Formats: sequence, C-alpha cells, structure tokens
Amino acid sequence: MKLYPAIDIKDGKCVRLYQGRFDDVTVYGDDPAAMARKWAAQGAQFLHVVDLDGALAGGGVSGQAIASICAAVDIPVQTGGGVRTLADIEKRLSWGVNRVILGTAVVQNPQLAADAVARFGAERIVVGIDAKDGLVATHGWETVSTRGAVEFAKEMQDMGVKTIVYTDIATDGTLAGANVAAMQEMAAAVPQVDVIASGGIGSLEDILALRGSGVGGVIVGKALYTGRVDLMQAIAQTKE
Repeated sequence: MKLYPAIDIKDGKCVRLYQGRFDDVTVYGDDPAAMARKWAAQGAQFLHVVDLDGALAGGGVSGQAIASICAAVDIPVQTGGGVRTLADIEKRLSWGVNRVILGTAVVQNPQLAADAVARFGAERIVVGIDAKDGLVATHGWETVSTRGAVEFAKEMQDMGVKTIVYTDIATDGTLAGANVAAMQEMAAAVPQVDVIASGGIGSLEDILALRGSGVGGVIVGKALYTGRVDLMQAIAQTKE
C-alpha cells in the first residue's frame, strides 16, 4: 500500500478538521510548502493536498499555496477542494499537480467524470467519495445526499475512473481507526479501481489493519501531525 501524507489548507495554513467540521479546526503549521518538504524527506511517494476553503467556496482559493507545494517537492501531488469544471481541472494541472480530485461536482453531474477522463486521461483524474453512514456527502461534507457510496463508485468505474479516494467522515480526524469493513466493501465493488482509504488512521496498527482489504493506498493526516505515526516506519512496514 502507498501512504499519502495529507496537507489540508485553510487560510493558507496546514490544518486538520474533526469529522469534517469546519468549526473544529487544529492548526499544525503556517507553511504548507515546508510541510510538503518534511514529508518528502521522510520518504513520502505522493502527497494528498486539500483546499478546504475551495471545498466550501467552490473555487481554487488556495492556488498559491498548492503551487508552492508542487514547486517544493519532486514527488507527485494530488489535490481537491472546489473543483467543479474542466477549466478548474486544467487550472490545477497548470499549478504542477499530477492528479486532480473531483468531489461534489461529479455527484451533481456524473458525466463530468467521463468528460475529464476523456480530456485529461484517467491517470490525471481522481474521484473523491466522502461518505457518512454509507451515503455520499458533498459541499465540504456539509450536505449528505441520498446516493449510496458503493453504487456511485460503480458508476464512476463504468465511466473510466481508475482512482477513488474513499473517506469515511465519521472516523476522519478522530484517530479512532479506519472503517476497515467499509473500505473492504468498496475495494471489492470496484476491482478495476485503485481505492485509497481515508479517515480514522490513528496508529501504525490502523494502517496495517487495512492490508488485505484490497485498498491500494492510505491517507494519513492527523496521526502524522500529532506524532502517533512515524512516516518512515510506516512506509517501511507497509513495504514488507
């Protein structure tokens, strides 16, 4: 499994939310590029960067910070938050990111995923599926739809999507452990897709618990910032 250190940006700072709540924010640094260099130096192979302000506003609010991250490291970066159109994708690719994550927009307009894959290539497009009690959430997790997460993932697979970030909102930022059963269900449902698990990682054991679940990657956020997970050790363990 590949580990993805998370850098969530709000007001230009590196933060973490608790269960996706924008009123429960912890700041861990005021220099996203420096944070990116730190994780790259510790062996990260890929970075997961989220524009939290953009997720709420529906636009690329943190563009300068994301571009600075891409310029600071030699490893690939995937980013999401406020991506609504093909033009938004193109703009983010111009910042130097390798993969762009579509969330709310494809729930509202699934055809956007197919159009994005056709225009930019499947290797550049990620669909982020954020779920609460198995239902897809949108607009920075502020709204829960009636659409089932697994059903939606199958639709995305049919449209040529090859990578999905699956976030369990209930565990995100809690350090309480990943929802292994949900991740296993998702990975089994879309065998042609590389599923990246997100939410709840609080220890090395939580990461290792996802081995055998079928996911190809794990996003680690708060556990890195609080020192509960040592990135170098975790990378070494997941390679074994």
